[in-house]
Amino acid sequence: MINATILNIADFIGIASFALSGFYVATKDRLDLLGIFIASFLTALGGGVVRDIIVSRDIIVSKVPFIFVDLYPILIVVIVLFFAIFLKLHKKDSIKNSKYLVLCDSIGLISFSISGALVGVSSGFNFFGVSLLAVITAVGGGVMRDMLLNKIPMLLVSELYGTIALFIGGIVFVLNHYENINLFSISSVFVFGLIFRLLAYNKKWHLPHLD
Repeated sequence: MINATILNIADFIGIASFALSGFYVATKDRLDLLGIFIASFLTALGGGVVRDIIVSRDIIVSKVPFIFVDLYPILIVVIVLFFAIFLKLHKKDSIKNSKYLVLCDSIGLISFSISGALVGVSSGFNFFGVSLLAVITAVGGGVMRDMLLNKIPMLLVSELYGTIALFIGGIVFVLNHYENINLFSISSVFVFGLIFRLLAYNKKWHLPHLD
């Protein structure tokens, strides 16, 4: 049985990071306040909704996405947006060169890859199912946001974006197979995944293209 604390920590970090990532994307595109909230909510919660629908995650008494029965995901997004607006992060020069955006998006990617994989193994999925659920959880919200903003989803163009989520899902599956899922091992996977993602971005690593 997967430790619920580890799953919750991964979800907390992912939601907060992706909420801030959505905020940065929305402010770069000069959306109004409603647009900022929609972009942030989609980015932070969209992947988790799709994940929970796929696994019919049992929350309390009804099998529905957890954001519809638990207030903490929405509260996290609202708190993050409140502080982002209060601190006027949209006026920071660093938004223009996307460093904060890349960091927040990378943290969210890794955290949600882990949480999606953990839900997958706790649901008894095989290697393919766990890896695929990691990807869906990690990129689902961003894909929804980018489609809404008429952008090509980062999944299709960014440096090893979906590949890293697949890789992390596979690692979590192997750790579970050897009954080695604990806070230390998952934290190690998080650090490794984050470093890998930032290196891929800075070094412009890509999968081969067809000529």
